[in-house]
Amino acid sequence: MRVQTLSGVIHNVMDLTFLVRLGLTQINIIDMTINSFKKTTVAAAIVVFAASAFTSCNNADKKASDSAAQEDIHLAQPAEETSNKTVMPYSAEFFKNEANKAASTSASDSTYVETPSGLKYAIIKEGNGKSPSATDEVTVNYAGQLTDLDATEFDSSYARQQPATFPLNGVIKGWTEGLQLMKEGAVYEFYIPADLAYGENGGGPIPPNAPLVFQVELISVNK
Repeated sequence: MRVQTLSGVIHNVMDLTFLVRLGLTQINIIDMTINSFKKTTVAAAIVVFAASAFTSCNNADKKASDSAAQEDIHLAQPAEETSNKTVMPYSAEFFKNEANKAASTSASDSTYVETPSGLKYAIIKEGNGKSPSATDEVTVNYAGQLTDLDATEFDSSYARQQPATFPLNGVIKGWTEGLQLMKEGAVYEFYIPADLAYGENGGGPIPPNAPLVFQVELISVNK
C-alpha cells in the first residue's frame, strides 16, 4: 500500500515537473513573442519616422524651389516690361519747357510746335504720303504714356505687334487734330493736354485731368 502511494507521489511529482517545464517553456515563448513584437514595433516606428522625415525634406525642398522660381518670375517682370516699353525721343519735361518751343510753325530736331488748341508736337520723322482728313480711316502704330516720373506706358500697338485701324473722328480730340498734320510714313510725338484727351473723368488706366504723351506712326490713310 505504501509502495503504491509512493509510486503515485513520484508520478505526481513527475507530472508537476513536466507542467512546470511546460509552463516555463510557454513563458519563454511568450517572452520571445513580446520581444519580437517590441522589436517589430520599434522597427516599424523607425521606418515611419524616416519616411515622414524624407517627405518633410522633400516638401521643404519643393517649397524652397517654388519660392525661388516665383521670386525669379517676380524679378523678371520689371525687366520684361521695360524691354517692351517704347523709348520716346522727347519726354514730358521737354514739352513743358518753353525754351524748347519753336519760334515758327515748323519744328526742328530740338523744338516742338504748339497749336492754338494747346496741342504740342515734335517731329521724329517726316512722311511723304497723303495726309488724312477728320473723317478718314487711318492705320497707325502708337504708344501712349502718362506724364508721371516713370512715364508709365498705358497702351502700345508696338508691344502688341499689331497696328490699329480706326476712323479719325472716333478718337480723342488731340489725335483727330494731330494726325491731320502728318503724312503717311511720318512719326510724330504729341503732348496732349487733358482737355484734348480724357478730361476730368479719365478712363481706364488714365487718371482724371491727365496730360498724355503719344508717339504715333501714320502707316496709311484709308479713304
